[in-house]
Amino acid sequence: MLCNAAANAMRCNNPPSSDAPLPPAVLSEREIGLLRDAPVGRLATADSGARPHVIPVCFAYDAGVIYSALDGKPKRSGLAGLRRVRNILSNPQAALVVDYYADDWSQLWYLLILGRAELLEGGGEAARAIGRLREKYPQYREMAIDGNPVIRLTPERVVGWGGDAA
Repeated sequence: MLCNAAANAMRCNNPPSSDAPLPPAVLSEREIGLLRDAPVGRLATADSGARPHVIPVCFAYDAGVIYSALDGKPKRSGLAGLRRVRNILSNPQAALVVDYYADDWSQLWYLLILGRAELLEGGGEAARAIGRLREKYPQYREMAIDGNPVIRLTPERVVGWGGDAA
């Protein structure tokens, strides 16, 4: 089990409610490995009225944060008009769910990463994030995404479970 309530109560229980950022969560080596190997996650954002929006995303973990590029896959609006972008600009609280399903339920696991999202537009961190995403996803090597914004999710809380993922 990834989340041991007795040993790690703050990470497993609800933290105090606040608009102020919490200290960054420290992920275990197991959690980092699951993130590095998982091909897709589901990014949840909410607008200022708390209306949720969840979409599948490609992502990369690096140096304690999670990155997801606004890429060239078909979208109904320009990058600035994407609902996830509008939501992050009005409400930086976000979550990423990464999971694995198998018919053998002893293999099931999930991670729920709650934190603060922000948009990176240019600069060294955005370029490093694009590099990490290109390492993980060969498809990104062919996409012109170097100037695109990158979502940066700083984990504040991690909850996880896995049948044999101790």
